Amino acid sequence: MEIVKIKKGKIFGTISPPPSKSQTLRALIFAMLAKGKSTIYNFLPSFDTYAMLDVLKAYGIKTHVFKDRIEIIGSGGKINPPNDIINAQNSGIILRFIGAIAALNNTFSIITGDESIKKNRVILPLLIGLKQLNVYAESLNQDNRPPIIVKGPIKPNKIRVSGEDSQPISALLIATAFSAGPTDIFVENPGEKPWVALTLSWFDFFNIKYSNENFSHYRVEGNAQIKGFEKHIEPDFSSLTFLIVAALITNSEITINNFDLNNQGGDKQFITCLQNLGANFAIDETAKTLTIKKGSKLKDAKIDVNDFIDALPILAVLGCFVLGKTHLYNAKIARNKESDRIAAISEELKKMGAKITELEDGMIIEKSTLKGAKVFSHFDHRIAMSLCVAALNASGETIIENTSCIKKSYPSFFEDLKNLKAQIEIS
Repeated sequence: MEIVKIKKGKIFGTISPPPSKSQTLRALIFAMLAKGKSTIYNFLPSFDTYAMLDVLKAYGIKTHVFKDRIEIIGSGGKINPPNDIINAQNSGIILRFIGAIAALNNTFSIITGDESIKKNRVILPLLIGLKQLNVYAESLNQDNRPPIIVKGPIKPNKIRVSGEDSQPISALLIATAFSAGPTDIFVENPGEKPWVALTLSWFDFFNIKYSNENFSHYRVEGNAQIKGFEKHIEPDFSSLTFLIVAALITNSEITINNFDLNNQGGDKQFITCLQNLGANFAIDETAKTLTIKKGSKLKDAKIDVNDFIDALPILAVLGCFVLGKTHLYNAKIARNKESDRIAAISEELKKMGAKITELEDGMIIEKSTLKGAKVFSHFDHRIAMSLCVAALNASGETIIENTSCIKKSYPSFFEDLKNLKAQIEIS
């Protein structure tokens, strides 16, 4: 059990964000489906990446991991039977994306995961969508939760699914692109749209034919054939959020390298959100840097966080240091991530003295004076990192339990904070 102690203090220096977890995993998925060799550079060496590589091996895909790249020999869209039960471990992307891609095969695949996956992850929309494609898709325990069992092949059709969680939609888009004909996907209550757009950017990269009507109706032509490719994984906007808020709440100045507003990351709207709150940024598009300047005067706001839903925990931390009340809403899907993030971050920040009112679809945070406390990560990387950031402006010392989960998306997080002169002790 990794325990981290953090003391209040400013940070300063220059840092580069890690590669994108979401893009690394999508690259591996498309490499699995491509014909021939694909090479993925600057990949994120995280728990989820290695879990996905294990899944590819279970489907007979040849993988070679080097320090600077991953090489994959793809299947050409023909999925072999798996040689074992598929373990998504703690990855929602693996659960949903592989759950759909498994339906390209006419043998059974069983997909499970850790306790968080079994307890928290929404799987019913994917099962409903697959069943409408003539796929055998069931919850193994008949409780609409993982483990799931899937057997194809997909029969193209017109289907209707719930879209509050973007991953089942992305999964169905990818699977139907490689099925044997056109499929229309009608989405009710589409949410997390930037993350679906991220998947569709890969369709554009490969010239996979599709249409998208306001994220509510997709037509995927099917019969996609893609060749092996080379891809450099871009920096992760989701990880940037923690460093940015750390600088804002401590009135510190840091510079982030490799900052590109053309980045496809789903959380880049977070930057605009903070600018609207009054964050003092200097963006150099030529040098690709973002500098968080001292002296930001942040104002309270009502924020629809659905387009950057993963930022909810760190926005809750920020709200503690903003005058007035900050209202985060349209975030109900955050209750079905690695933890119930609305409940988890509310519970832990309250231990530090935060004034938070938990709502069904979000929370209201009042300006608070935080003090050091013993808090718990809920085995959720974004909760853990948010609490570490909160500790940087909490009086005394904060102890955060079970922080090893941070390696899921940001393996160098503590190293980077130390390089920014944060006072951290890890045991």
